Amino acid sequence: MSAKPFAFPIKVVPDDIDFMGHVNNARYLNWVQDTVLAHWQKLAPAEEVASKAWVALKHEITYRRPAFLNDEVIAETVLEKIAGARSFYNTVIRRGEEVLAEVKSMWCCIDAESQRPARISRDVAERCFGMPHRQERYTGE
Repeated sequence: MSAKPFAFPIKVVPDDIDFMGHVNNARYLNWVQDTVLAHWQKLAPAEEVASKAWVALKHEITYRRPAFLNDEVIAETVLEKIAGARSFYNTVIRRGEEVLAEVKSMWCCIDAESQRPARISRDVAERCFGMPHRQERYTGE
């Protein structure tokens, strides 16, 4: 089961543009990070947001079309699964109906103070993200 999609608007600014005149590929990953963090901050309780942080473990990105200065794009992300301290997201970045990039990413939730992996509680996973929390060990998927 996956949670509901979360949309995050993005305005392409001059600092996003590379020497080829379009958005630099690395910026897409920044957008994914901004989107995933905004999703967490919107849905998680304030005490969870304050006590947890996120680090990226893996990104798999497929670039479809370039984005350009002043484009208005939307990053839409879906939390597909929570497994222990890891969360798995699928994010699609669009300009209107055009898909610009598709990103599968894996994130690790960490305790903000100790910076050690921290599980998302079953209650937060079910109440905020509408999904079961899985306790299995990560097997490299």
